Amino acid sequence: MQRYTDNSRMKIGIDARNLVTSTTGIGRYLLEVSRHLALLGHELHFYLPETPHRVLTDLPAAKLHVARFPGAIRRMIWAQTELPRRAAQEEIDVFWGPAHRLPFFLDRRIPRVITIHDLVWRDMATTMRWQTWMGDRWLMKPGIAVADEIVAVSTATANVLKTVFPGCEEKLNVIHPGLTAIGGTAAPKELSSFGIDRSYILFVGTLEPRKNLLRLLQAYAALSEVTRQRFLLVLAGGQGWRLGDLKQRIVELNIEPSVRLTGYVSDPDLAQLYSHAHFLAMPSLYEGFGFPIIEANAMGIPVLTSNTSSMPEVAGKAGIFVDPNDVRSIHDGLQSLAMDDALRARLAANARANSLRFNWSESVHQLECVFEKAIAKRRNHV
Repeated sequence: MQRYTDNSRMKIGIDARNLVTSTTGIGRYLLEVSRHLALLGHELHFYLPETPHRVLTDLPAAKLHVARFPGAIRRMIWAQTELPRRAAQEEIDVFWGPAHRLPFFLDRRIPRVITIHDLVWRDMATTMRWQTWMGDRWLMKPGIAVADEIVAVSTATANVLKTVFPGCEEKLNVIHPGLTAIGGTAAPKELSSFGIDRSYILFVGTLEPRKNLLRLLQAYAALSEVTRQRFLLVLAGGQGWRLGDLKQRIVELNIEPSVRLTGYVSDPDLAQLYSHAHFLAMPSLYEGFGFPIIEANAMGIPVLTSNTSSMPEVAGKAGIFVDPNDVRSIHDGLQSLAMDDALRARLAANARANSLRFNWSESVHQLECVFEKAIAKRRNHV
């Protein structure tokens, strides 16, 4: 399909509700895609249900349409009333729902594309906040039904979509996200400020049930005393939900001297942690994509991750794969990567090349093609 050029400017409406609160993985995805669309000369229209809770200094060039529908319930009303009304007024060329949602009642002349990141609501419902579970459970299906084209961020997610929503295959496209450079201009903290005084195994992510931290801690506790003295376990991420008292669990496992909880860290500090890690440990129960895998790979760091969902697809030849439901499997993987220098060196040699498979410019060029297909399809049916 012919790609758009700088002379083919699209007017793109975007459901930007994920920018209202603190930036999550999906929020970062939205910002990166939007930034690259803007660089290609497209006119972006961001629709927000309320004023963002923080200053969006990293927002790409876009026209903001901010409503007054604060809170989760009002936001759902906004998505089906005010948002489609404003989109129709702006006469946009295509509407994009970057996170599992589309307005049901968009003007029938407007092409529409939806991006699906995962189906956690189906496969890992017990790990979710109830509000998010309910939203995905009830709104994903009609969003897929009204979409002209669907984007899945991994083949694993696409395969599940085909199973759960038979008939969607003909409008389904797999577009991997890109790699965002982690860093910044600010000087990072010294590793010693996090209590790190030796080599370490790193975990990065929100501290919530889907990340499988309790089994990771059990597997780490089962390592020999010699291995734990040589390698700390560093957990970098903000407190999430439904995980209980993680510190108490660490004490009960008698590994408190060897575990470090950094809390949420800035991008410069995160880059510092990645670059000095022995390897990344990410034995999640489920991931729609798994950005920490390629962020670590970009620093030349291999990964231990799960043999389920998208993780083998993303880690490629730069990781080893374990059964996330089996503490012994996680333990054996930790032991191998920690103590087998030849194995670690072989995987590390593949790490940077693996991360280069994921490029935002290429992702956005592919998304342009999907927008073009949606426009052609809608034009032929109106």
